[in-house]
Amino acid sequence: MTIYHKSRRNFLKDSLVAAATGIAVPYVAGTQVARGATPGSDRLTVAAIGVGRRGSMVGMQAAELGQLIACCDVHRDHAQQFVASWEKKTQKTEKGGQCKIYSDYRELLEKEKGIEAVTIGSPDHWHVKIAIDAMKAGKHVYCEKPLTLTLEEGKIICEAVKKYGKVFQVGTQQRSEFNGCFLKAVAIARSGRLGKKLRATSSVGVAGPRILDNEFGPFPTETPPLVLDWDLWLGQAPEVPFCAKRADWTFRYWYEYSGGQVTDWGVHHTDIAFWALAGQDGCAIEAEACSSKPMNVDLTKSRDMLLGKIAPQDMPVAYNVAREFDVDIKLSTGNVIKLVSGTNELILEGEEGKIRVNRGGLTGKLVEQIDADPQAKKEIEELMLAIYGGPIPPGKKNQHMQNFFDCVASGKQPVANVRDHVRAVNACHLANIALLIGRKVQYDPTTGKFGTDAEANGLIKRPRRPAFDIRL
Repeated sequence: MTIYHKSRRNFLKDSLVAAATGIAVPYVAGTQVARGATPGSDRLTVAAIGVGRRGSMVGMQAAELGQLIACCDVHRDHAQQFVASWEKKTQKTEKGGQCKIYSDYRELLEKEKGIEAVTIGSPDHWHVKIAIDAMKAGKHVYCEKPLTLTLEEGKIICEAVKKYGKVFQVGTQQRSEFNGCFLKAVAIARSGRLGKKLRATSSVGVAGPRILDNEFGPFPTETPPLVLDWDLWLGQAPEVPFCAKRADWTFRYWYEYSGGQVTDWGVHHTDIAFWALAGQDGCAIEAEACSSKPMNVDLTKSRDMLLGKIAPQDMPVAYNVAREFDVDIKLSTGNVIKLVSGTNELILEGEEGKIRVNRGGLTGKLVEQIDADPQAKKEIEELMLAIYGGPIPPGKKNQHMQNFFDCVASGKQPVANVRDHVRAVNACHLANIALLIGRKVQYDPTTGKFGTDAEANGLIKRPRRPAFDIRL
């Protein structure tokens, strides 16, 4: 495959022109003042949907920038704890301000007409439906990653964003935070200094690193607690008896609700790899599983459950995703991403050099050379501005949420927009499909199919319970 590469000078020139004219630039810091940055009634009104663990954190970030009106969680204790934390943090009382609590997000959207934006921190299998319903109700959306459960959901959510025209930020905060080290890595890769044919190793750790091998299940089923609406928690997923390990943060280790470490942490580094290697339109077109190890349930059995050959109720009540994995993902640009359960890091390399980045920082001989050369350093910094659309204040707290608020004010695309995220998470879905099938799969992004591969095509989407279907 022939790949066209611009010279370093011409790419930088084109990028800076795009940034200056507003073409394809997601965000320009400082050009607009977010409503949440001003006092009183001018602050953006927000609601937090799904406020357990990570959802509580992003909900609180939005509350710090905007005016929190309501929150919602199917587990009432989560909602009450979130409100108590918010009131303690802001020293609010019932007389000084109130955050209403809902158990069903649909009731929240129906009754709270004044809310302008929502955060979504629900389990993954709820992301797309809640986001679409929120946009239908006229709300801007900040949704945690991974945004989608399946390839089909990626197509649906892209259509919805186009239809409703709301600002939508995905919670892949490595694009905005950590002192810009990931953005700098992307700029170095795009500058041509690593070479022309690039490769990334997206290394994200094993699934359940804090869980012992003998704690993968089977687990007991029991009566759900009174504070939890179990049927609503399940949503589109199959109806099964309550198991505490399904409803805790470990929902990530059940294919019914997520994609294991492959999508949960995998999409963080893979998103950055796409930013660096995929260009404007590059997509994942092939995935090959080099090795895998399940947590408890054999992956072929998980595959058969997802294909409808085994009823979910007949599956072992145990974690059923891949614990360890090694998958090669080929992009339409000719570049390659290896998604592996190794040390947490992203490595970008080409024939001219190699760099390493994670949340601890950016390293590599090439990085040292750039930092020591004023002209090279200036060129990379200017390219960072062009890619991001404006400066990232070093060390600034809550920058990714601030980017969302600023884009609501300006109408610009946020830095972690839906289109870019879907391209990256689709690569992770391809990786899971290759792991489940145990062989190479080839995907056509134009048709959204795996050719005539019946097994792979059967994993593009999932049956949904009718009451929780996803509709535009």
